[in-house]
Parts: sequence; C-alpha cells; structure tokens
Amino acid sequence: MSHHKRLPTTSAPVTGTMMPPTPPRISDVRRKSEIAAVLMTALGKFVFMDWLQWKLPFILIAIAGWSIYAAARQRQVPGILRHWGFRVDNVSDAVKIVLPLGLIAVVVFAALGFYLGTIHITWHIIPVLLLYPVWGTIQQFLVIAIVAGNLKDMERNQFPSALIIFVTALLFGLLHYPFYWLMLATFVLALVYGAIYLKVRNVYVLGLFHGWLGAMFFYLVSGRDPFLEVFGKFL
Repeated sequence: MSHHKRLPTTSAPVTGTMMPPTPPRISDVRRKSEIAAVLMTALGKFVFMDWLQWKLPFILIAIAGWSIYAAARQRQVPGILRHWGFRVDNVSDAVKIVLPLGLIAVVVFAALGFYLGTIHITWHIIPVLLLYPVWGTIQQFLVIAIVAGNLKDMERNQFPSALIIFVTALLFGLLHYPFYWLMLATFVLALVYGAIYLKVRNVYVLGLFHGWLGAMFFYLVSGRDPFLEVFGKFL
C-alpha cells in the first residue's frame, strides 16, 4: 500500500483585495526585457504618432501586439494576467479609492478650462469616452503594470516604492511631449495611479479612469479634439 505525501503549496489562496503572489520563474532578465519593450513602444509613439501622424494604425498595432503578448504569457505562466492587474475581484475597492480623486480632477479641469477659456465640448466626446478607456488600459498595463510592477517585483536591485512611482509618472508625462499642460496633468495623475496600483493592482479601473479623465482634460483644458486627431482622415 503506497502513501502519497501532500505537496506543500507555495502560497495561500488570494481573495478580496490582497495582491496575488509573484508568479514563479520570472527572471529579472525577463522583467528588464519587458521594460525595454515598453520603452521601444514609447519611442514608436513619437515616431509614428507624432512625427508620421499615423495615430490610428499605431494605436491598433500596439493594442493588438501587447494583447497577443499578454495572452501568450498567460499560457506560459498561469496567473500572470491577474498579477498584472487584470482582475475584477477588487474593482469596488479600487473604485472607492479612484472615484473621489477623479471627481476632484474633473472639477479642477473645469475650473482651469473656464479660467483659460479652453472649454470646447462637442459630440465627439461621446466616442472618445467610449474608446479612450481601451487605449488607457493598455497605457496603464505598459507603464504602470509592466514598468512599475516589474521594478517592484525584481528579485535584485530593489527600488523604493516612492522612486518607482516617480519614475513611472515621469515616463507617463514625457510620453505626452510636447503638450506641456498634458505632460503636467499626466505626471501628477500618474503619481496617484502608481501609488494606487502598487496597493491594489487593478488596471481595469485605472484604465477606465485614465480614459475618462484624459477625455475631460482634452475637451476642457487642452483645446484639442482627439477624435478628429485619430479619425479625422476618415471623415
């Protein structure tokens, strides 16, 4: 009669708002290569979106490419998507943190827009509010989950959380060059996003609010119309 020993589990089940354990067998080399890939994507933004004005093709390719990568990594390392923040079990907790800050941001945007005389809301804001959160989620995944998350989870060269949040916020701000108001707004908001992400790890909520706040900033403060910038050539 054989006896089978029960193998010890590596981690307890994760419930509620607890962060999932770091997925096994993820080397620092892999983490650094993912960060490098994000930086290459950022460089592509300046080349294809800003210089060549291929906004829609770049956005679609970036979304497709990184979605394929995320799906492939989930097959290789089950649970990696949840660890990155693609989870719904803590949505309500994340919303409770983000919603008050989002409302304050909208009030500030409206006040700035009124002072600067830049408020210009058209029906274009409706498709932007619907579509921009998708792109916002990808941005949160790349800059916050991949960059901040990997820096936080590295086995070696551990960085203080405050430094990680600052670096990722700086990257977020620089990505919106040369629109200085937008750079400042995204830098400040990314400081908040980074702190929230390291606490609850939910890119769905952060991506949704990133998209909505971005849309409000465009039409209230910056005086830009992202709908025309992306789809104007097709109208």
